Amino acid sequence: MKKMRIYWLFAVMVLSLSGCGYNTMQANEEAVKAAWGDVEASYQRRNDLIPNLVEVVKGYAKHEKETLTAVTEARAKVGSIQMTKGLLEDPKAFTQFQQAQGAMSSALSRLMVVVEKYPDLKANQNFQDLQHQLEGTENRINVARTRFNKAVETFNVSIRIFPNSLTNSLLLHLTLKEPFKAEAGAEKAPKVQFQ
Repeated sequence: MKKMRIYWLFAVMVLSLSGCGYNTMQANEEAVKAAWGDVEASYQRRNDLIPNLVEVVKGYAKHEKETLTAVTEARAKVGSIQMTKGLLEDPKAFTQFQQAQGAMSSALSRLMVVVEKYPDLKANQNFQDLQHQLEGTENRINVARTRFNKAVETFNVSIRIFPNSLTNSLLLHLTLKEPFKAEAGAEKAPKVQFQ
C-alpha cells in the first residue's frame, strides 16, 4: 500500500511538471537566440557589401564626399557595437544597436539619391549587381527582424502565462526580451520629390 502511494505521488509530480512549461520556455528562448542569429547574419552581409558599393560610387562621384563619408562613418559606428548574446538582455544596448542600424539605413538611402545623379554609374553592371545585392540584403534584414520579433513575442508570452510564470519565477528567472521597434518618425509617409 505504501509503495502504491509513492507511485501515485511520483505520477502526479511527473504530470504536474510536464505542464509547468519549463521545456517550452527553454525552447522559446533558444528560438529567440536563433532568430537573433539570422538578424546578425543579415546585418553582417550588408556590412560586407557596403565597402564595395562605396568604392564603385567613389570612382564615379568623387565630389560627393559628404555622402560617402556618412556611409563610411555609419558603417564604422555599426561595427563598433558588439553583437553579443548580452545585447538581447540589455534594453539600452539593444536600443543603441537599433539606432546605429537606422543611421546605416539612412546613409544608404542618401547614397542611392547620389547615384540618381550619375546615369553612367547606374548603367554600370558592377554597380547594378551591388545595388541588387544590397536591396536583397535589406529585404533579408526586414524578414529576419520580423521573425525575431515573432520569436520574442512567443518567448515573452511563454514566460508570462500561468503556470509558466510560476515555473519561471521559481526556477529559470528569465527576463522579457526587447523586440525591434520602428524608428522615430517612421509613422509618417516619406515625401517623394522629382527635380
